[in-house]
Amino acid sequence: MNKRLNSADDAVALVHHGATIMMGGFGLAGIPETLLAALRRRGTSGLIIVSNNAGVDDFGVGSLLKSRQVRKMISTYVGENKEFERQFLQKEIDVELVPQGTFSERIRAGGAGIGGFYTPTGVGTVVAEGKEVREFDGRLYVLERPLKADFAFIKAWKGDTAGNLVFRKTARNFSPMMATAARVTIAEVEHLVEPGDIDPDVVHTPGIYVRHVLQGGPYEKRIEKRTVSRG
Repeated sequence: MNKRLNSADDAVALVHHGATIMMGGFGLAGIPETLLAALRRRGTSGLIIVSNNAGVDDFGVGSLLKSRQVRKMISTYVGENKEFERQFLQKEIDVELVPQGTFSERIRAGGAGIGGFYTPTGVGTVVAEGKEVREFDGRLYVLERPLKADFAFIKAWKGDTAGNLVFRKTARNFSPMMATAARVTIAEVEHLVEPGDIDPDVVHTPGIYVRHVLQGGPYEKRIEKRTVSRG
């Protein structure tokens, strides 16, 4: 089955107003740059974005915040994005902050069909407010529900037209889990090849989890915060 789309613009045309989209990436590492830029151009609004954080103000998810296309963020960190911070403090955007390990496990649970899980992280804090808390072996645990989405936008190093994906190093981050937890996963890749050109033993995300794939780029691959030593 050939899952190739001609362009990122064709991909984002599938996204409806108010959709929930999981965005792969950690800061600016491994983000779906091409899809994000196309979504910004299209102007689809009322979005709920599930992303570890929002990177920087003028790039990636940050550009969607700046254009006011995002209604809610489900993230682990406000951090480096000043516009995200401003909207959060001014209550102009709904924000659900999730501990990072819990964030990962909620996505994994969504893809695995798990209805919920108990974790000690967040017990006794605002994270646990309104949630069931139970004791196991003398320790308190809070019940967390899975995260699912209408779409997952992810970026891989290499993929074939059947949707099999290979990631490079830390650019893999949350993307394989997100691919399993969304109704429609759209992957952009740096190198698009034919089925059989990827060794099955190195595939990170099998094509069964990917609905569409497209050739991405050119990529900026910005560094979120550059640190250099003084010579």
